[in-house]
Amino acid sequence: VSRGVGLESVVGVCLERGVDVVVALLGVLKAGGAYVALDPVYAGERLRWMVGDSGAVVVVASSVTAGLVGDAAEVVVLDDPAVVGELAVQSGEGVGVVVGGGNAAYVVYTSGSLGWPKGVVVGHGGVVGLCEWLGRVVFGGVGRRLRVGLSSSVSFDASWNQLGGLFVGHELHVVGGESWVDAGRFVGWVAEGGLDFVEVTPSYLEVLVGEGLLERGGLLRLGVGGEAVPQGLWERLSAAQVEGFNFYGPSECTVDTAVARVGGGGPVVGGPVANVRVFVLDEFLRPVPVGVAGELYVAGRGVARGYVGRAGLTGERFVACPFGRGGERMYRTGDRVRWTSGGELAFLGRVDDQVKIRGFRIEPGEVNAVLADCPGVRQVAVVAREDTQGDKRLVAYVVPGDEPAGAEAVRGYAAERLPEYMVPSAVVLLDALPRTANGKLDRAALPAPEYTTGTGRGPADAREEMVCAAFAEVLGVESVGVDDDFFALGGQSLLAIR
Repeated sequence: VSRGVGLESVVGVCLERGVDVVVALLGVLKAGGAYVALDPVYAGERLRWMVGDSGAVVVVASSVTAGLVGDAAEVVVLDDPAVVGELAVQSGEGVGVVVGGGNAAYVVYTSGSLGWPKGVVVGHGGVVGLCEWLGRVVFGGVGRRLRVGLSSSVSFDASWNQLGGLFVGHELHVVGGESWVDAGRFVGWVAEGGLDFVEVTPSYLEVLVGEGLLERGGLLRLGVGGEAVPQGLWERLSAAQVEGFNFYGPSECTVDTAVARVGGGGPVVGGPVANVRVFVLDEFLRPVPVGVAGELYVAGRGVARGYVGRAGLTGERFVACPFGRGGERMYRTGDRVRWTSGGELAFLGRVDDQVKIRGFRIEPGEVNAVLADCPGVRQVAVVAREDTQGDKRLVAYVVPGDEPAGAEAVRGYAAERLPEYMVPSAVVLLDALPRTANGKLDRAALPAPEYTTGTGRGPADAREEMVCAAFAEVLGVESVGVDDDFFALGGQSLLAIR
């Protein structure tokens, strides 16, 4: 407050994992400000951009992280002797700030289509509603204080599913940086700390399960979120002696929009959380019948205020709600879902994930689901790549299982179950899928496929030499042998016509 922080002030928090991060967030909120978490693992250029874009007036940092944030705002270095002395004489009494539900609580940055992240402003009312729901549904019914693990970076809004445990009276255990990076250490940290609840992304959970998380830890409850849950992982959790929660929600809707308890059947998004209403609508904003795909819209207390400094984008994504009171808005998620006969939402993929390859509309998630069931495949991610201008190809990235499947076996499995245009042009085997600091799949770090050529004999005469050269030119590779497989090198029907 002495630094001029009050209602609607934005304060950057750039600290390494530890107790100080949690204390700093509480300090910002009690002062009436809104925090923007600046994860030190991000590039300095990105952090400095976030400070300027958010309009932060102060940044709380340490001597290790202070140099990352630039000079766009005043930097308070917690371990600076002058600051240590200043903190020592504070009374600890309340600062007398009255905060309303509509005031900003935090700014979280999500990926932006223009190459820079966009900041979402979330209000106190949404956070209070979320914490009340977490206390009653996720952490309730145990009859004792739970040990909740803060495993998410605070720059990831899902961290509120763990911070919320603290706000409703439970213990918060903060995982150190090394334990988060190393799956084996993470599992050991959970077991040694006797934690009752942690939340991770499905892709990271698959790695943790391989390290024995479900066997070694004494977990009572486990949360997954941030990505769709594969069928195999859902079944593994259903069989475990752990109460599982599948959290769904875009950053624009205060973390959680819907939740499903992991159980029998296939993965579902579930039903809406408290203070939230959801609608599955067609392109004319009309509700669709049960079982029919539509786009998910969210209304209610959890809907964010909008994007920092982007009135046009805010107006495009936060639209008038035709089903509520005058002036009420709903958020257009861009997620394709359908209602199940049991009244739950099933996730079908992103509206903008749908790609068109050679005139065919393809949902990479559908291909992903098929390959996830392939014997010898532990993890898979299917994406559309355009490494050569105008030549878009489907590529599958596979982490082999205990009895590993080779690339050709995976393509063969797909070819037996999918139409030709949905079979990946290449299968890339990886030791592990790359993840962002938040534990999600890092699509930008997926390597371009390398097509192996020249495995058979070379051309025997001028005619064969001309044909091989033509194939190499069309396929965009250096050379092609007579016995090489056109389709294994990324060939498809339109390239065959060329």
